[in-house]
Amino acid sequence: MNKRRSGLLLHLTSLPSRYGIGDLGPGAYRFADFLAEAKQEMWQILPLNPIDPAYGNSPYHSISAFASNDLLISPDLMAEEGWLTKNELKSPPDFPPKRVDFGRVIVYKKGIFRRAFERFRPGWEYEEFCAENASWLEDFALFAVLKEKFRGEVWSDWEPAVRDREPQALESLKEKYREDIERKKFLQFVFSRQWRALKNDCNRRRIHLLGDLPIYVDYDSADVWTHPGLFKLDADKNPLAVAGVPPDYFSVTGQRWGNPLYRWDVLRERGYEWWIRRFEHSLKMLDLVRVDHFRGFVGYWEIPAAEPTAVNGRWVEAPAFDFFNQLIKRFPCLPIIAEDLGIITPDVREIMHHFGFPGMKVLLFAFGEDNPGHPYLPHNYGENCVVYTGTHDNNTARGWFDREARPEDKARLFRYLGREVTSEEIHRELIRLAMRSVASMAVFPVQDVLGLGEEARMNLPATANENWEWRLLPEQLTSAQAAELGHLTEICGRS
Repeated sequence: MNKRRSGLLLHLTSLPSRYGIGDLGPGAYRFADFLAEAKQEMWQILPLNPIDPAYGNSPYHSISAFASNDLLISPDLMAEEGWLTKNELKSPPDFPPKRVDFGRVIVYKKGIFRRAFERFRPGWEYEEFCAENASWLEDFALFAVLKEKFRGEVWSDWEPAVRDREPQALESLKEKYREDIERKKFLQFVFSRQWRALKNDCNRRRIHLLGDLPIYVDYDSADVWTHPGLFKLDADKNPLAVAGVPPDYFSVTGQRWGNPLYRWDVLRERGYEWWIRRFEHSLKMLDLVRVDHFRGFVGYWEIPAAEPTAVNGRWVEAPAFDFFNQLIKRFPCLPIIAEDLGIITPDVREIMHHFGFPGMKVLLFAFGEDNPGHPYLPHNYGENCVVYTGTHDNNTARGWFDREARPEDKARLFRYLGREVTSEEIHRELIRLAMRSVASMAVFPVQDVLGLGEEARMNLPATANENWEWRLLPEQLTSAQAAELGHLTEICGRS
């Protein structure tokens, strides 16, 4: 954060590919080419963890905080390894080019992955990967297999011996499903291999990878099944309390997310070992980490599990100073960005200031009230922050301007810009505002670079369908766009 930089936000699923979903293959390297040509030094992505159709394929809901999404594995790179043949990849299904059809992708990729696993012969590199990731890999693979065999049942509904991880029961299941477990481990190995190659290529070109780390994990996950003592569970291992946020201007009942809450007293007694491993794992994969819902490390909204809404919750303090001091001891230069959007209290600001963690500014939120002191207006920024036109949860800049911005919002925006702008211009004007600000980092969704409308939105919070599906077409990013963005990057001192 001590250098002015800019970059683009594009999740891997949105990359062009012949196989129905973006992956770590040729499309990813072509996007890295565009970033380099446009003089961008950051590529921001969303969480890389496995997704679940039961949660709308959201990358923020996963059965593991450590495993990776094998749907992002490139079949083309598998073929280069000799695990698939070119003939097997010659005629993939006719996938829609503009959206991810997750159901069809899952069926197709499961089939070709099975063929690849049949040709795979473990060697020293695979054995080394398994040894380095032994703290989570075997448990994840077993959990993922059991979820399939038990037809999606929540782990707390499994027979008590399996639910409670009795050694004899687990050994019996490992023997019974040995081949399925090895296939899960193989896919994690392949993802790691392909990811490392892409990251190395980006880093050689001075492109840094910025990823997301959700603060909470899902209840129905390998993490909670494996480490129930770290979470607020009852004797039957059901949640006692769950996470969310209190009622506010946007929701009279608040938000009940349902994630199990951490037992920070137990984590502290154990030296935060689980969290240290999680950060270590993330920092091996990424150059910077955006911590989602950062305020939960300082104080969190605790909702009794029996409550249907977030109304009857309470604020509970977390040991933020002690926790981050321990992390800093392990990672002296902790490269994290705090997601501090929404209502943030002084105690959260104190933690961020004390440890020097940069926060976020979102331009789409800056013009909703007549307030020259609004923290998201560029003249109010300090250097230690990241400015966005919008995030994955917002409309695109053009979609906001066309569908959401009120006349008074537009009037405030026009006054700030010094002139009126059209729908066709709005994305460029917001990008210029962000680029010219003193914020040390500026990041833009690719949809805003292209000036796309609401149809290109990635996610609409509190809805379950048709999210996370948008895809970039191969011809949409051009050399002319790279030149335009690169020129702006240079004149704003971000190159």
